[in-house]
Amino acid sequence: MKSRTALPAAFAVCVVLALLTGCGGVPKVPVPVPSAPAESRAPTPGKGSKDPDDINGDGYRDVMVPVPSGERVAVVYGSAKGLAPSTRTVYGRRDLGVPDPPEGEDASKGDVPDTVADLDGDGFPDFITTVMDKRYKSGRNFDYRYAPYVTWGGPDGPKAGAGASPVRLPQGVSKLGLQSVVRGDFDGDGHHDLAALPQNGSSLVVLYGPFTRSGVPARTDTGPPLPEGDLVVDDIDPSGKPRATSLLLHEMSDGEQSGNILYPARRGTGLSANGKRLRAGNAHAFGDFDGDGLRDVAVGDDGGHNNEPEADSTSSEVVGSLAVYPGSGGAPVKHRLPEVPEGAGTDYGPGGFVAADPDGDGRDGILVATYEGATLIDGDKRTPVQRNVQKGPEKWRHTRPAGAADFDGDGKDELILNWASGGIFGLYGEDPTHWWITDGTTSRDQASFAATGLAPRAS
Repeated sequence: MKSRTALPAAFAVCVVLALLTGCGGVPKVPVPVPSAPAESRAPTPGKGSKDPDDINGDGYRDVMVPVPSGERVAVVYGSAKGLAPSTRTVYGRRDLGVPDPPEGEDASKGDVPDTVADLDGDGFPDFITTVMDKRYKSGRNFDYRYAPYVTWGGPDGPKAGAGASPVRLPQGVSKLGLQSVVRGDFDGDGHHDLAALPQNGSSLVVLYGPFTRSGVPARTDTGPPLPEGDLVVDDIDPSGKPRATSLLLHEMSDGEQSGNILYPARRGTGLSANGKRLRAGNAHAFGDFDGDGLRDVAVGDDGGHNNEPEADSTSSEVVGSLAVYPGSGGAPVKHRLPEVPEGAGTDYGPGGFVAADPDGDGRDGILVATYEGATLIDGDKRTPVQRNVQKGPEKWRHTRPAGAADFDGDGKDELILNWASGGIFGLYGEDPTHWWITDGTTSRDQASFAATGLAPRAS
């Protein structure tokens, strides 16, 4: 079904979920902290699929979870019964086969893949990891090039230690390398592509698939020029149906809500050279939010603000709201976000947006992070989604939304929530240690587990 995963054994924990549609706070219902998953089992080899998040090609979506050490990533596999934390594979730098960084440089850079995509079209997603691989002269000084490497997939996932192929870059950016690599299908031909920014940030680089096993793309494009910022891309359709994926450039921010430029994609022609400026907002999600079969984009306030006196340039029209820009080209539809509970606000906000279809009706809702968990905005309906862990400071006990996907193939999305104790996660949502896969917006969990128990391979 639809691609939602942002990231992502214990058995499901039973909680009570308040389904509120009006004003008032969400009851803080306690849940136990998930335990480590059972001893890992190898996944069942698949025959291949068109889903870029079906790592072993068995027809069920999988999710990649960062191992809390920061130097490994775990693939947790889906099944007919949903996500199975006891069926997983953990990858580190040596497993991925990427080169070591230059001597004296931080060895942790390049340990975790940027994204996965089936670059060679064999039905098994490949891991794309950006690593520091060469030194080059920049004026009187030397700098380091970052470049993407591909670890090729297969029925059991990427084969550990098989080595990775450097991606062949266009001549104009080969010296400096690329950063911010994302996946997509920008011309809608069914082949997975990569997009990235050169290290000088001057223009967009698109590498079109299929790629050869030596890392050579079918063709490349080095336009249009872009301002400095981050790339946000629509999802590849996991059914394999060709769909051109549009791209959003989120401009640089100093804490305040910053601007966005949408570059629409069309089948056969690729990304438009002329971007459409949208409203400011640091939270984004692509989906079909009005159910007309076209892809829309939601942009809104993630709650972050510049905490320097008189430095926040965020407009009052932006604060506490989101706007959905219809794929039909109509006027944006504005929604108010849930109110911030008194005394709960921070300069960093509660988090971003996720597109999700937990009822399987074909129309996506927008799962927005709140200071009490999350709220699914689906048309005029609002459904709070909450798991509150009874550990640590009370204001930081709620989980955050991290993604959504259909892991059991029933046509309905499960929601991905995560949490960690302490201020790093409480303020920034970083370094999660515990994960919940919900049964839609209900009180039931399909799975829950502690990522600290994901045993790594020896490396």
